[in-house]
Amino acid sequence: MSHQQKEEWGTRLGVILAVAGSAVGLGNFLRFPGRRPPTAAAFMIPYFCALLFLGIRSAGEWSMARYGA
Repeated sequence: MSHQQKEEWGTRLGVILAVAGSAVGLGNFLRFPGRRPPTAAAFMIPYFCALLFLGIRSAGEWSMARYGA
């Protein structure tokens, strides 16, 4: 069995910026539909479609890289 090196964050600042970006995106997603209910469907449907499409694609890439090589 070969030993593979684990991936790590380059700097602490990179971790902080990634977490902050995720928090801002999640906050926008959770707060916007509640503030403007008539536009919630127009916002949520494309968001979930993109999330589903990118999630399936990313899971496929991950599984091919993990088990295909």
